[in-house]
Amino acid sequence: MLHYNNNFFEVKKNNFNTYFNNLSELKKDQIVVHFTHGIGRYKGLKVIEITGVKNEYLILEYANKAKLYVPVTYLYLISRYTNFSQKNISLNKLGSDSWNKVKKKAIKKINDVATMLLDTYSSRIAKKGFAFHLDKNKYNLFCKDCPFEITSDQSNAINSVLCDMKKSVPMDRIICGDVGFGKTEVAMRAAFLAVSNNKQVVVLVPTTLLAQQHYNSFKKRFSNFSYKIEILSRLCSNKKQSVSIKSVHDSTVNILIGTHLLLFKKIRWNNLGLLIIDEEHRFGVQQKEYIKSMFLNIDIITLTATPIPRTLNMGMSGIRDMSIISTPPEKRLTVKTFIREYNDSLIKRVIIKEILRGGQVFYLCNEVKKIKNTAKKICTLVPEVKIDIGHGQMSTHELKKVMLNFTQNKINVLVCTAIIETGIDIPNVNTIIVEKADRFGLAQLHQLRGRVGRSYHQAYAWLLVSNYEKITPEAKKRFEAIISLKDFGSGLTLSMQDLEIRGIGEILGIEQSGHVNNIGITLYTELLNQAVINIKNNNILSLEEILNNQPEIELSVTALIPESYINSMNIRLDYYKKISSVQDLKELVDLKYELIYQFGSIPQEIHNLITVSKIRILSKKIGINYIKSNKLNSIIDFCQINSINIEYLLVILKKELIEWKFNTVNQLKLKHKIINCNSRITWILNFLEKINHQNNS
Repeated sequence: MLHYNNNFFEVKKNNFNTYFNNLSELKKDQIVVHFTHGIGRYKGLKVIEITGVKNEYLILEYANKAKLYVPVTYLYLISRYTNFSQKNISLNKLGSDSWNKVKKKAIKKINDVATMLLDTYSSRIAKKGFAFHLDKNKYNLFCKDCPFEITSDQSNAINSVLCDMKKSVPMDRIICGDVGFGKTEVAMRAAFLAVSNNKQVVVLVPTTLLAQQHYNSFKKRFSNFSYKIEILSRLCSNKKQSVSIKSVHDSTVNILIGTHLLLFKKIRWNNLGLLIIDEEHRFGVQQKEYIKSMFLNIDIITLTATPIPRTLNMGMSGIRDMSIISTPPEKRLTVKTFIREYNDSLIKRVIIKEILRGGQVFYLCNEVKKIKNTAKKICTLVPEVKIDIGHGQMSTHELKKVMLNFTQNKINVLVCTAIIETGIDIPNVNTIIVEKADRFGLAQLHQLRGRVGRSYHQAYAWLLVSNYEKITPEAKKRFEAIISLKDFGSGLTLSMQDLEIRGIGEILGIEQSGHVNNIGITLYTELLNQAVINIKNNNILSLEEILNNQPEIELSVTALIPESYINSMNIRLDYYKKISSVQDLKELVDLKYELIYQFGSIPQEIHNLITVSKIRILSKKIGINYIKSNKLNSIIDFCQINSINIEYLLVILKKELIEWKFNTVNQLKLKHKIINCNSRITWILNFLEKINHQNNS
């Protein structure tokens, strides 16, 4: 068994990292990253007894079949290597310096990125924004019109947005949630707060269909109030566009919903207060830069199901606030997804099955020049169904008519392009067939799949290819990802998979993909997070010094989650990770009650596990390098003994111990006769609590 080292960093807990760094789905032989030793392969958990003390260890395999046994109290050192393909990854060699070299290079680049990310948004933070006032009575009247019961995630997102808007610093919050999870309701409540403060709202969307969808939704949701809502897109006539633009300047329009036309029309806002951007990934780089320059000192909400790499980095580093909506609406069923080679009889069977149960079908052919022939072929296959086509090159009048007929169920099958990717919400459409699906990105496939399953009926997504053996390796990875991540709330996870399949790419002009591939996206995000915190706090310690400044705790006590308490190895693993990673005592108490609520009264071994975590947290606060304790004595090594109240320390020692001495200036050796291990670690905890309390008093 290799000697185990304890050097890591304080991980700031936030929605993003919690969402992606859980270990509950870790499978045997998957790749993980140990901060000190590098990339290894997970081989399971094992209970080992040493000198009468039982503990559970995570087993990692490194190059040349070398094994590392990691105590579960040190799992905060472990992160998932979330690259989707793990077949050609080289394991590190234990004892080699190659991992440290890779890590140091990554840390240097991460510091550079963190600095630029902060520079990018510091100018915005410095701007003076508008502090919105919440009229609770008026707001509650608006909330009563909500047609569904909001989920706890939605409620948290709404509260965060309202709190942001009440501050004088301009809001910049990302609302991340799967398609159909209620992001629009969060946006509409923010819009209501803005217009009730006599501020104008602009809703920016990437497609004409999505603009129309939002316009219809906002009109219906605000129908009991006198606020004026207008739309600006190519589906509007030139005359209508001119009237809307003039009305904005005259302040007779409260909410304007539109496509990128909003960016290029000479719109003079009278009192703009809130910008809502939907599906940010559909806008180009130049458009996003223009948006940023246009709306520098107003509140901004970005709605996304599959955030782009830059947005992910902003959210995970804490520079932009992020709210995650991962709870599905009640009774919603997941969409069943199939990858198949093109087959006429399959298409015929799928369409007939959907029509017979009263539903409708999207048939996606993303080549306009072939769309008419495709529609004719389906007519030949299924002559009894009503078919029409829809694509972005149709005239305004034609497209409006087709979509209206389809919405009213006058059409059974809509043969269309990816124009339906966003903005289509027709509950009766519960089957989608996508031709040449290998040509779509992962985020696109997820969005397209999200066009069905908007009701309580089982929905189906059929992704077709010409020849599965001939598609690219990247396309196969995308298919593997979308099949494996079919559960609710998988949009964020799919973004991560897409991010790693394509490489992290350009982030503010710096190529980071090599560093991400070398250390894994999860560790990269944690390091970026810590780098941002370090720079924000003007910390004189380097990032590397902070990483290596963690207390080492060895207490010779049984501290584990018994298999009889939690039978599932993966659930035990996830709770081990949570307990070892906690940096706040209150959060640790919450975890304890979560365990009791889920699994019943906790046994002594778990009490010990929680106590060890408390000792680690307090040691960090006090400034302790390490604590080593057994049945006979304990050694506490302080970073600087002068940083604590020496007189108070001596009072405790004289009162509670028979024998003690300083081995060095900063190292204290305690001799005790506490035979019971549980009582001994409780005494150490109480000892540290007294010192910490005195330091803070």
